[in-house]
Amino acid sequence: MKFVIIFSAFFAVAMCASVPLDNAQIVRYDNDNIGVEGYHWALETSDGKTFSEDGSLENVGKEDESLVVRGQYSYVGPDGVTYTVNYIADKNGFQPQGAHLPVGPK
Repeated sequence: MKFVIIFSAFFAVAMCASVPLDNAQIVRYDNDNIGVEGYHWALETSDGKTFSEDGSLENVGKEDESLVVRGQYSYVGPDGVTYTVNYIADKNGFQPQGAHLPVGPK
């Protein structure tokens, strides 16, 4: 399970590195509390983009042990509106929510 947490942390950092910043500067970067049972990171850029994520282990030491990731990101769209997506990724998959995202049938 350590591999999953370490991989997730590196994946989060890699996602930040791959986001085109269009000459934006990083104004805040937090990367703390990375350990065996979880992690937290956050990033804010001068162009108004924000990203944050927390990951933690659920059912530690049991057969159904899994990583649960909760996060959010926001950005200013071409129309000047700030869009925010909150998400959870767990045993049920990736589940994004945002006022601008369509909602599927229940």
